[in-house]
Amino acid sequence: MANALSPIPSSHPETTSTTDAFNDVKKSRGRGTAIVVYMLFLGSVLAVVTAPIGVLIAHMKRNDAEEWVASHLQFQIRTFWLGLLGGVLFTAIWHLLGWIGLPAVAPWALGYLYFTACLIWMVGRCGVGITHLTNNRPVANPRSLAFGGAQVTLADR
Repeated sequence: MANALSPIPSSHPETTSTTDAFNDVKKSRGRGTAIVVYMLFLGSVLAVVTAPIGVLIAHMKRNDAEEWVASHLQFQIRTFWLGLLGGVLFTAIWHLLGWIGLPAVAPWALGYLYFTACLIWMVGRCGVGITHLTNNRPVANPRSLAFGGAQVTLADR
């Protein structure tokens, strides 16, 4: 007779089907790519060059991924291009503020606030995406400007 604390044998039908289903999801086409791209995006906090590499990979692999993983790749692509567009627009505004003769502290303070907000936005999007990916869920709204349709709170559940 087996001990009550002993693990369930692998021949048990419920365990085998659950384990097989879990392994199938972990082996979903493109899942590993999405993980790598999220890591490259987070690495861009220290080395900016990793984000363009990540978006290039996401663009190349988007059509080869399963549908739920493709939502992550679309979310990542959108994260990069929205971030780049915001950066270009803000740089133009920043130069304009300096050109019109404001004291130097004004554009620099605004730049610091903008950079901090962008960092929070990008890390937040990656965090939501990684959470969804590790829970084997698609991004609900990969074309979102915010966090992909996720409800982001700072409270414990």
